[in-house]
Amino acid sequence: MTEENKPVKQEVIETEVAMGTVHPAALEPYRVRLFVEDEIVMDAEITIGVNHRGIERIMEGLPVEKANALTEKVCGICSNAHIWNSVLTAEKGLGIEVPERSNYIRIIMGELERLHSHFLFLGHGNEVLGHETFSMRVFYLRETVMELLRMIGGNRVQYGASIIGGVRPRCEIDEMRTQKILEGMDTLEKGILDFADRFVLDPMVKSRTEGIGVITQKQAKELEVTGPTLRATGIAQDLRVTMKEYEDFDFDIITMDDGDVRSNLLMRALEIPESIKIIRQAVKNLPKGPILDRSWEMFDCDSIKSYIEVPRGTLYHSYAIEEGRVRGSIIRTPSMSNIGAMQTACIGDHVTDAQLCIVQCDPCFTCTDRAIKVIKI
Repeated sequence: MTEENKPVKQEVIETEVAMGTVHPAALEPYRVRLFVEDEIVMDAEITIGVNHRGIERIMEGLPVEKANALTEKVCGICSNAHIWNSVLTAEKGLGIEVPERSNYIRIIMGELERLHSHFLFLGHGNEVLGHETFSMRVFYLRETVMELLRMIGGNRVQYGASIIGGVRPRCEIDEMRTQKILEGMDTLEKGILDFADRFVLDPMVKSRTEGIGVITQKQAKELEVTGPTLRATGIAQDLRVTMKEYEDFDFDIITMDDGDVRSNLLMRALEIPESIKIIRQAVKNLPKGPILDRSWEMFDCDSIKSYIEVPRGTLYHSYAIEEGRVRGSIIRTPSMSNIGAMQTACIGDHVTDAQLCIVQCDPCFTCTDRAIKVIKI
């Protein structure tokens, strides 16, 4: 073999690419380590904990109603979900049946917050994608949701709607609010359908998202993926169908098949009309009667558990009640397992697509940053 025909020995160099804790495409601080070979991600490590504020420890010993209010501070995007589930935890332990009207108002607030979260995800996702026009259009639509939340709860971020026994009197739905909500749903439905049509056909979106960050059904089950990220793999699992609060409501469980970035983006876009459908049903069929029951009494309870479906998946709250105070509070958010799965989603894709792979699960790092590991020294 001549010198010219000898095969060229190629040297593959593994490089670590570190991002964070502050990244221009991330809304919250976290750290990512990507191990790449020839710009292809071979392994990934996501580190959280920057936002840890010790909320569960602060809740220890607080009066139950004050602790419930504190759970709203876990996250600014799903604040209603946290206080709702924390209140449900106490109501299950104390055997409280809330008035039917208050349950419908809780559903309205819960689904408005789902719209708020999904629109925020679509806006942020398109920003990471580099499509500023789509991002701004989505944020414009989201304003309608934020104003409806402000109208009902008195605030655009933390509304404090749920309390033990029902909802706060300021959250009552009168005729004026009913009309505003229904008008808002008409605006949102038209806007999201127009956006979805443009989004699906956009060549840049297709080229950047199809086949990127794939999670298979098997991987999703093994990694305990939950919520829309799980349904994007084709698994029709939504805790709302098992929640007694949703028994009176008709809606479809949306699924996609590919488990990639495109499927995750479309999942949220297609779930928005279903939330609109639920809100319309709740407003039009709103039962008459009180919205708050204060006849209950506080007593000691062993650890109580409550699971609900929130915009990102299954949310878990638990605590015991002792002399009217919270003991042993535990909060587990869906992002805990979803973020871990995104380490797998990165592998095999180009380093420039890694951030897309991570944000496709709509991670909420502030929600998640309460997990601690106790080690023996």
